[in-house]
Amino acid sequence: MVRQTASGNGISLKAYAGTSGVLLAMNVTAERRAGLLGFALKRVDGRNGKREWLLGALPFPHMTVAPGTPLRTNIAPIQKFRWSDYRVYPGTPYEYEVYPVYGTAERPELGDKVAIAIQTAAATHTEHSILFNRAAAASQAFSRKFPGVEAALAAARKAKQPPPPLPPEVLDWLSRGVLEQITGLLSQAADPTWAVDIAIYEYELEAIAQAVLAAHSRGVNLRIVYHAKPNDPQTAENEHHLADLPAAVKRARLTSAICHHKFIVLSRLEHEQRVPQSVLCGSTNFTHNGVYRQANVAHVINRADVAQDYLNLFEGLFRGDAPTATRQYVNQANPLPPTQPLFAGFSPRSKYIDLNTFITLVNSAQRDLLFCTAFDIYDELETAFLGAPHDPILRYGLQNTRSTITGVHADRTADFTATAMLSDGLEGFLKESTQGQKGNILIHTKLIVVDFTSDAPIVISGSHNFSGNASRNNDENFLIIQANTDVADCYGCELMRLYDHYRFRYKVKDAIAQGEVVHAPRLKPNDSWTDEYFSPGSLKLADRLRFSGQ
Repeated sequence: MVRQTASGNGISLKAYAGTSGVLLAMNVTAERRAGLLGFALKRVDGRNGKREWLLGALPFPHMTVAPGTPLRTNIAPIQKFRWSDYRVYPGTPYEYEVYPVYGTAERPELGDKVAIAIQTAAATHTEHSILFNRAAAASQAFSRKFPGVEAALAAARKAKQPPPPLPPEVLDWLSRGVLEQITGLLSQAADPTWAVDIAIYEYELEAIAQAVLAAHSRGVNLRIVYHAKPNDPQTAENEHHLADLPAAVKRARLTSAICHHKFIVLSRLEHEQRVPQSVLCGSTNFTHNGVYRQANVAHVINRADVAQDYLNLFEGLFRGDAPTATRQYVNQANPLPPTQPLFAGFSPRSKYIDLNTFITLVNSAQRDLLFCTAFDIYDELETAFLGAPHDPILRYGLQNTRSTITGVHADRTADFTATAMLSDGLEGFLKESTQGQKGNILIHTKLIVVDFTSDAPIVISGSHNFSGNASRNNDENFLIIQANTDVADCYGCELMRLYDHYRFRYKVKDAIAQGEVVHAPRLKPNDSWTDEYFSPGSLKLADRLRFSGQ
């Protein structure tokens, strides 16, 4: 899974591999840039040896195809110096061949290839197992892959009827292993020699509830803490789905804020004492939205020391400590800033120490900053995200709102607003829908990656919403992972999937709004597309240099 580089004939290639994505960064010398129409990308699948051209979404001007039609890159090359492949599987070797394309748009000619071999991150049996669902960013692919399901959803919407249940194969595709990540950890608790401790904000998804019940029926020592406060609909929802479990194994977390945790600690029992083995954490609530609809992560860490930190916090929650007592415990037992490369942090805590730590880490960026957030964030942290006007840090970020996704693509001098869903299909694009989804949150992952393209990246991920309430009032958890490029590649590849998706939406919408004859962006029939990538001070120059390792 280690990052790989290759070069030859004036072309260089660098590959970053996550669990469900591979990011390819290309570069060319000035001589090889002349006449360059783009790059053709071929993948060799290590599972079966299948060789196939990767697909792009933009045609040349002379092509008569509908917008959004997938096209082989040897016919319609990629006119970017960075491209990602998300049709990959965890723990699988792949080889990529990159060909510079010359000639003419009508008759493209492939130059000599540069090849690279890399393996995606494994989903199990590693120190870190990091999985992301497909979520709304795959909505065009969903509409294309499951047209019958999309038609059934549309018919129900038109008739003002409840949406029909999604077939199992559709749910599996949307989950992309996140549900199995959660239920798989529970299934490891095979008998009464195991213990499972769960702290959860939203406990609703039947598949997870059944897995918990099954663990309890196997004699697993089970304990659950769930969000609860008076007159809160979520409290009633949680208690309804927990009704089949005995009172002795569950505790209501009474708080005036929210118990926002989503973690599970797996332990062995030795002499009736828990010996932690691993912990599952991240941003995924145990709901249909969390697993299937919103962009989320489920992160398993197979380390006893980290699992012990989560268990120590859980003991106080299950004991019934008041939020003020929890804050005192976190202040004393969970000091910041971290002194170790893998740190598990918690809240509530005093004086915004966690947020100030995040700010310090963000401000330490030397090359680039990637981030995505789900709600309004702490003002000072937002200032750090946006940076100073025209500073040298390459910034890519996403902020979810009710109907749009706001993106940052440089510093405070540049951002964009993308349509969250394509309810009318735009011009030639498929209609999309949040039918069956509660609420409007499409990006629920809370993530910061500092200096992703360096050898010493920093990842911050968890339930923490980077807000004042998350720091001072809510029950939250987060990870700070430093100098681990494997973990950073998992998170960075996924964040760029989300970013590139919504950036493309924006460009399509903008092209239509400006009345382009073809109603969508098209490839350039010459090498002029490279100009911005070689223009001093431009965002695309920074993108080309940073991702390619310069």
